[in-house]
Amino acid sequence: MLGPTFAAYNQPVPTGGSNPPSPYDPVDAVYAAARMLCANGAANGADIPGSVLAYNHSRSYVAEVLSLAHSYAQTQAQTVAAGTAGAVALDWALAQVGTPYIWGGETPAVGLDCSGLTQAAYRVAGIQLPRTAQEQYDAGPPVPAGAPLQPGDLVFFGQGATDVTHVGVYAGVQDGQSVMVDAPHSGAEVRVEPFPSRIGAAWGTDSYLGATQPV
Repeated sequence: MLGPTFAAYNQPVPTGGSNPPSPYDPVDAVYAAARMLCANGAANGADIPGSVLAYNHSRSYVAEVLSLAHSYAQTQAQTVAAGTAGAVALDWALAQVGTPYIWGGETPAVGLDCSGLTQAAYRVAGIQLPRTAQEQYDAGPPVPAGAPLQPGDLVFFGQGATDVTHVGVYAGVQDGQSVMVDAPHSGAEVRVEPFPSRIGAAWGTDSYLGATQPV
């Protein structure tokens, strides 16, 4: 990306980018390119070919980019079809560690809240989840009480089944404790932290309510 073009799209500086932003920094360059594509019609998938053409005025370039994107999507679909959606979601969630918590946040490396993190993680795995922790809990399907959790299962917290306030992604066991990836609260960052795996056990002022395994 040329310097003047990069300067028009290099803000805000994403987590992991350089400060001041540099077109030679991969994180900065990717986010600037994404902002430019969205500004030229790619937002919400409205006109991806047109946005790529605005980036590089070459029909052959557009065809090559779309072909590569299709091949990446096929690889992801094959991975998910093999029954590893939870693992794909967990890997993606782990890659967001360090991202600031922002209430209502849905932007990787910029800001995420708890259910924004889980929704985005499963979107990468090819599964569409509702937006809020309560809706994700209601969507299920639940992991039976006492059944072992699998990497990528969603774990929920709150005051009860109709008052779900938090969700994380189960990440396994460390030092004898179950751990999850979550975006905990304002002033914190996406992190890996322990939680009680017994349903009804206290987690801060909330309780562990159980888990689901999105399909």
